[in-house]
Amino acid sequence: MTNKGRVVVGLSGGVDSSVAAKLLLDQGYEVIGAFMLNWDDTRYIKTDEMHWIKDSEDARAVAEHLGIPFRIFDFRQKYFRRVIDYMFREYESGRTPNPDILCNREVKFDLFWDEARKLGADYVATGHYARRETVETGGRTVHRLLAGVDPRKDQSYFLCQLSQEQLGHALFPVGELEKSRVREIAREAGLITADKKDSQGLCFVGKVNLPDFLRQQLAPKEGDVILIPREYYEGLPHPAAFESLRDELEHLARPYVYRPEDGRVVGRHQGAHYFTIGQRKGLHIGGFKHRTFVIGTDTERNIVYIGEHYTHPGLYRQAIKIPPADVHWVREDLALKSGETMEVMARIRHQQPLQKARLFAFDDALFVRFDEPQQGVAQGQFVAWYVEDELLGSGVIH
Repeated sequence: MTNKGRVVVGLSGGVDSSVAAKLLLDQGYEVIGAFMLNWDDTRYIKTDEMHWIKDSEDARAVAEHLGIPFRIFDFRQKYFRRVIDYMFREYESGRTPNPDILCNREVKFDLFWDEARKLGADYVATGHYARRETVETGGRTVHRLLAGVDPRKDQSYFLCQLSQEQLGHALFPVGELEKSRVREIAREAGLITADKKDSQGLCFVGKVNLPDFLRQQLAPKEGDVILIPREYYEGLPHPAAFESLRDELEHLARPYVYRPEDGRVVGRHQGAHYFTIGQRKGLHIGGFKHRTFVIGTDTERNIVYIGEHYTHPGLYRQAIKIPPADVHWVREDLALKSGETMEVMARIRHQQPLQKARLFAFDDALFVRFDEPQQGVAQGQFVAWYVEDELLGSGVIH
């Protein structure tokens, strides 16, 4: 065993994890490669998008080329329970899940770590474009989660639910590099993944036809598509002043609650649980001058509400409310106490440019108030907040 320790690398069959393994070898770690078999159902995958067999073969070939041991960890049943079941529950309730974030928290840095420890590992590593920095502060060891150096590839958002314990044994070797340099290293090392296209779609599943995928457990159910006119918002109360900051934040965070009589029926759909806020494809409704967007869903009444044009007021919210149970601090030592605030930069989806915002902590809620209204805010999404390039925490949007 080398003096840097033993690390199990999650080899996905892609270039990023391949180079991660190569870099760790060069740095003096004892490296083991492992492929996570999480999904093998091809029924709902778009043509030529189910590559797990080829990916596992590429991962094995990379391990052989680097001269490291190779394993396959079979997580199929646990992946379904922890990630896919979560997706079904969220969509069924009219919320928008992020399976990639759950996949990292529940699989790559939990189940995978459990198996790695059985092999005597000190660390696990992935090909994420993120960085970890360990510092001493206030007499304690703290692990900082930092954005990847390449802003176009930064994947720190997908890691926003990791804990200090999980970060403590995580390594992200490619986080210090630009994507172009990663491919150069792969070519120089003769890795077969050097020019392989990046994977897309659901974590370990691939590109799916979402309604078809959800129909496994959520049956189609025809309902109305109702257009909400801009005039609707003119009749809503807009207080000129608020009795307290809390009242103002509650007002800004409160989602619009539509009723059928607030608009007019313009079409039919096959299930409100198949749609999410901000969605503009899949409605198959024409006859409008501008594009239409989903601005609300009612899964109990099975209604989809839409608005015309990307400037439609129903698409925007300026504040987000998060109950305490859904607030997660990566930096537990910086967690706000009731009455405290913090200026941050925040995002509600991967690769969204960071937005100026302020956190407000109360005993029963944390509010994220953006300087500018945000488009497509949906319940169930994750909001992550940063100070400079460090991701401090995240929460589930309510």
